[in-house]
Amino acid sequence: MSTIRAVAIGCGHYLPKRVVENVEFEQWVETSDEWIRARTGIERRHFAADGELTSDLAYHASIDALNDAGIEASDIDAIVLATSTPDQTFPSTATKLQAKLGIKVGFAFDLQAVCAGFAYALTTANSLIISGQAKRILVIGAETFSRIMDWEDRTTCVLFGDGAGALILEAQEGNGSNEDRGVLSCDLNSDGTYNDILYVDGGVSSTQTTGVLKMEGQEVFKHAVKKLSSSGEAALEKIGLTGQDVDWIVPHQANLRIIKKTAQKMGVPMERVVVTVQDHGNTSAASIPLAMSVANKNGQIQKNQLLLTEAIGGGLAWGAIVLRW
Repeated sequence: MSTIRAVAIGCGHYLPKRVVENVEFEQWVETSDEWIRARTGIERRHFAADGELTSDLAYHASIDALNDAGIEASDIDAIVLATSTPDQTFPSTATKLQAKLGIKVGFAFDLQAVCAGFAYALTTANSLIISGQAKRILVIGAETFSRIMDWEDRTTCVLFGDGAGALILEAQEGNGSNEDRGVLSCDLNSDGTYNDILYVDGGVSSTQTTGVLKMEGQEVFKHAVKKLSSSGEAALEKIGLTGQDVDWIVPHQANLRIIKKTAQKMGVPMERVVVTVQDHGNTSAASIPLAMSVANKNGQIQKNQLLLTEAIGGGLAWGAIVLRW
């Protein structure tokens, strides 16, 4: 039966020019390159320059994606931007990006689900396309997490980086089977009772300050593996597939140990997992589209391959999407 699918037609990414190697942190916190690598798999990350905004990162990633798709900014009907580090309290960073791209029609909005933001944004964009609200949507994850770090907390400040990734979805006709290209299934979840294990201690209505990131690492790790694998399995089950059918897992790039254990739990060998955490650190909502773009550019991901992408972040919020490239 004929159905509308949200098909990826282009992707791109952008990383700020400043590269911060692990050894640099030794100058102000008690840590070491060896300690960071052993516990996280991270070797380096990128930090935005002074005056470089989240919308700037999103703009460069969007241009890269538009070039990859071979279309113009004017061909975009909507923008869904996932971020926890917006340029301003309001208006949305998505509308700032819309202006930078010279788009004066359609609609644009931000979505906030922290590290799970891109999974939520991709699911939202898929729904908008299926319902006929838009034909081409620019879906972005963009973050400047270096702006909300506690530089005296060695357990968190070494983990995060800045960057942006973008994916362009287009409405195309499919036959309704799991052989279609495009988004095939989505699985979203949240549980607000875990707020205190990963949060920022500031806010407009609470402290009137931005605040800094606070995390109970072991607790987050414990929940991550179980919730990511179960969400991934649920998304696959919805379309009658299993981990053995997956060509690539493109996971949230937070911690190499989490990535390995989740893949193991799902029965997917690491040879079929896209890993970029060593070069980017945790870029929150940007990490999945960043990894997707890198894998696309280096030829890992091929047309018609089955991808599973999953992420977990503060909330706790987590989810998984299955799409055929």
